Amino acid sequence: MAKVYVIGTMDTKGDELRFAADCLRRAGAEPLLVDVGTKARGEGADVTAAEIAAHHPQGAGAVLGLDDRGAAVAGMAEALTRWLVARTDIGAVLGLGGSGNTALVTQAMRALPIGTPKLMVSTVASANVAPYVGPTDLAMMYSVVDVAGLNPISRRVIANAAHAVAGMARHSLAEVAAQKPGIGMTMFGVTTACVTMLREALEATHECYVFHATGAGGRSMEKLADSGLVSALIDVTTTEVPDFLVGGVFPCDADRLGAPIRTRLPYIGSVGAVDMVNFGARDSVPSQFSTRNLYVHNPQVTLMRTTPDENRAIGEFLVERLNRMEGPVRFLLPLGGVSAIDVPGMPFHDPAADSALFETIRAGFVTTPHRKLIEVPAAINDRAFVDATLAAFREIT
Repeated sequence: MAKVYVIGTMDTKGDELRFAADCLRRAGAEPLLVDVGTKARGEGADVTAAEIAAHHPQGAGAVLGLDDRGAAVAGMAEALTRWLVARTDIGAVLGLGGSGNTALVTQAMRALPIGTPKLMVSTVASANVAPYVGPTDLAMMYSVVDVAGLNPISRRVIANAAHAVAGMARHSLAEVAAQKPGIGMTMFGVTTACVTMLREALEATHECYVFHATGAGGRSMEKLADSGLVSALIDVTTTEVPDFLVGGVFPCDADRLGAPIRTRLPYIGSVGAVDMVNFGARDSVPSQFSTRNLYVHNPQVTLMRTTPDENRAIGEFLVERLNRMEGPVRFLLPLGGVSAIDVPGMPFHDPAADSALFETIRAGFVTTPHRKLIEVPAAINDRAFVDATLAAFREIT
């Protein structure tokens, strides 16, 4: 039977971790107690902190015995991640702890494939959990009381968590061979028409997984790619890049487009919705942008038109990553407009800004037998652009 990895600091949370392990055994699961205490004083673990720390690229000395607790926790997180992803007997992972241990254990959990059960019982789970969950299927449970001793409340919460992961480990869905290959797609409101036509053209032969490009969406799509759950990417909506570079509320991270670099998956991309940076309500737009071209999309979302300089930076970000892709690549430029509101008569129509974007990509793009730049004299939501994207997809898949 695959094991349930119970991870925490045995020196301070030993009673709670052992209680969780007992609950798992009674539920018919096999626990494995893993100590990640940076002082290496825990007792009773199946896997000691020293064993985990030894997986740090600089050795256990980069983790244990440090005076700087933050550095020690960061080092243990890296060591745990490297150790955990190499395991082949994981049925589920259960973490218990406060803010430091939550950051440590969830970093390692996020490195596991989508579908591997991951549950973190944490004192911070009632706050903003986005930094801990990221683009994964990691679940968090609020501990209610601190994970600092066993009492009637903590016993109930920990037991519920243990029984939940025992169920996930013991009753996982049998692997079913996909009837159709999967495709990851990115979409935003202003590229919906394009992606809808692409999906309708491909869904008879492919499973189409559409991701809302709101920061987490792009990361989630790339997590699926890294996990081997899609066979190609149709990434026409790279709008998270301007938010990352300019400071919007839907940013990607520095690893955007990293998955096709690592996996060499067929990649079809474009510049959908890079004409905008996203903010919240109109009064939430930073004061330095008050004189910019702003468009109130709805009461909760305000869009800001990107400038030529910003578009040059966006183009440089994209082309640097495209040139590192060694798998089959087709990148399309919609010369008639990059979104539904970047066409003649619409509020973000700005030929100078689009020209700066296109020229930057043209100048930096390195064409090879497997990597090609395709210019389409149409807007991104036009049928002609969709047809060109479909032709590129069929050429490389």
